[in-house]
Amino acid sequence: MTTTTTLTHTAALARLGHALSDGTRARILLQLRDGPAYPSDLAESLGVSRQVMSNQLACLRGCGLVEASPDGRRSSYRLADPALSSALGDLLRLVLVVDPECCSSDGCACA
Repeated sequence: MTTTTTLTHTAALARLGHALSDGTRARILLQLRDGPAYPSDLAESLGVSRQVMSNQLACLRGCGLVEASPDGRRSSYRLADPALSSALGDLLRLVLVVDPECCSSDGCACA
């Protein structure tokens, strides 16, 4: 089976790579696999400022990976597509198969 790679495919993977290249953004994506969340709750659970969270969510929106849903005067964020949750889980499992020590309890050897 031959797969045709287009510039669109390349750009899509580059956007995902950019999103995952920052630890905070990767943690946001992994946390949103559990369901929608408010920025203030995400900031608190990840131990970052609200300004950092706002900047990272803006980046993830720009990459097309998360969406905001208005909820009164606030907005909650969710993964832009439910398939992204499975894809992130698959990618994480693959990384752990390739290098099981990468994300040991001692910290990430990849960083």
